[in-house]
Amino acid sequence: MARTQNILLAMLVCMLCITCTPKAESNEIVFVCTHGAARSPIAAAYFNKLAKERGLNFHASFKGTKPDKTLTKETITGLTKDGFDITAWEPSNVSTSDFDNAYGLITFDCSVPVDQQLSLRQSWNGTPSISKDYKAARDNIRERVERLIDSLERE
Repeated sequence: MARTQNILLAMLVCMLCITCTPKAESNEIVFVCTHGAARSPIAAAYFNKLAKERGLNFHASFKGTKPDKTLTKETITGLTKDGFDITAWEPSNVSTSDFDNAYGLITFDCSVPVDQQLSLRQSWNGTPSISKDYKAARDNIRERVERLIDSLERE
């Protein structure tokens, strides 16, 4: 009887240790725009490039609230000319599970209901249109990404 109680007590202590262990710090930034085909992929591309260059342990993904089937032709042309390999990139629908382990969420002119507590949440509204002027939009997004990476480095 005492042996069974000791085993049960040991199991209980192990289960408490496992459930009370702090969750590993997430390093995922999720960029979201309406179609997941222009602003968010450009932001993710530049974020990942700059984070890697600076040795920052963060990674970005891109999603859409109403995703298109492919990236826009302007995004494809622009990112390709900028030196990114985007051959396998496809917009996908944002879901609440995308934020289960995310560090942060950045939206472009859309809203995403998120119940999870995130360390970072920003809205980058008013970015120039990709289809009208890729360079102006890209430069605006890249500048914001650089400021974000600077702040993540300081943390």
